[in-house]
Parts: sequence; structure tokens; C-alpha cells
Amino acid sequence: MRTAEELADLSYELLAAIKRGEPSETYLSRIAGLAESTLAMLREDESAATAFWVNLYNAAVQHTLERDPSVYENRRKFFGDERISVAGTRLSLDEIEHGILRSSKWKYGLGYVPRPFPNDFERAHRLSEVDPRIHFALNCGAESCPPIVAYTARDLDRELDLSTRSFLEQSIRYDRDAGEVTVTRLFLYYRGDFGGRRGIYSFLETYDVIDEEDRPRVRYDQYDWTRHEKMFRETRS
Repeated sequence: MRTAEELADLSYELLAAIKRGEPSETYLSRIAGLAESTLAMLREDESAATAFWVNLYNAAVQHTLERDPSVYENRRKFFGDERISVAGTRLSLDEIEHGILRSSKWKYGLGYVPRPFPNDFERAHRLSEVDPRIHFALNCGAESCPPIVAYTARDLDRELDLSTRSFLEQSIRYDRDAGEVTVTRLFLYYRGDFGGRRGIYSFLETYDVIDEEDRPRVRYDQYDWTRHEKMFRETRS
């Protein structure tokens, strides 16, 4: 493994194998056996790091549900127990999402509160800042989650934009006459990641949900936590 892009490709192939129903143990073993110095290459390439960890999170969710769907019944343990080994370190879904991808943010802090007591692995490998588009790329196995796409380092920005725009188009309802927009509850769960109220409006403007300077009331849909495995998106423009 010589480059950060190759690491991202490895996670891509893992997720692709799971999607196709092919054996994934070889990929999981390679990821578990990575040298710490090899994994550290991701520090120099934020796009590769984001693609690697998003793919790994989605792969770990699907691999876990494939082996034993009943573990989803206790969501605290589902997200909090160790699910995958990376460079010899066992990680939970929460550690990948909130520790690494969200740069040590507390799960219940609405994006404003730091995650307490990050360990050395988390400090070494967490991203430098939060890209809020990851919330439209991570699939935790629930009905209200975004579809699963395998991401690449080379085209990550475009891929995240496509996933974000697609999910917002399908999930948001904007009643201009009533001056009210109903959005996914992800905007509430991670409000600070989007920059608070002002940032949410700016985000919705960027993706053409609302017009510039529109300031409708924001309502949040309930999140449907019904288990829904294998929500892969088949095509990508």
C-alpha cells in the first residue's frame, strides 16, 4: 500500500464486495493488518481519509447486519460495541462516525460539544474538520438513512455533492405558501456540523432547496429507525 488513494480503494472494494454478496474476509483481514504507519498516510489526504472511513463505516454496518440482524434491536450496543478492526485496533461505529469522521464530536451534543476523552488512535486519525455532507453518505441501517454509495478519493467532492443533492430532493418538503420547509432530522441531530440555523439555511440554498434570502420555518421529520439493510444505490450520475 503506497498511497492514501490506495487505502481508499481498499475500503471501496470491501464495500463493493459486500454489495455483490461476495466474501469480504480478505478485505477485512487486509484492513485489520494495516501498519499504523500506512494508515497514517490518510492524514495527508483528507479526501482519501473521508472516503476510507465512510466506506468502512457503511461496510461494517452491512457486514454486522448480514451476520446477525438481531444486534440492531439494541441500538446502544449496535453503535457502541466494537465492530471492525483497523490497523490492529478494534473500533465501534460510534468511534468511526463521531470520533474520526466528525473530528471528536459528542454523539448527543448536536454538533456543538466535543467528544470526551478521545483515545490516542482517535487523536491520530480523526479528520481535521467536519464535512456535513458525510451525514448524507453514512448509512446506519435505518429506514431514514441515505442510500449506500462506495466513495473514491479521486472524485469524492462530486460524489458527496451528488449524494447530498439526491437525498435532499427525496426527503425535503418545502411549502412556499406556508413559509415552511420540512427537512430530515439529521439537520437537528448534527445542527452544529451545519453551522447552526444560519448554516442550515445556507446549506439549503447551496442545494437549491430554498431560494436565496428565503427564511422559512424549519420543521424536522421524525427519524424512522426501522431496520433496512442493503440500501445500495445502483447508479451514480
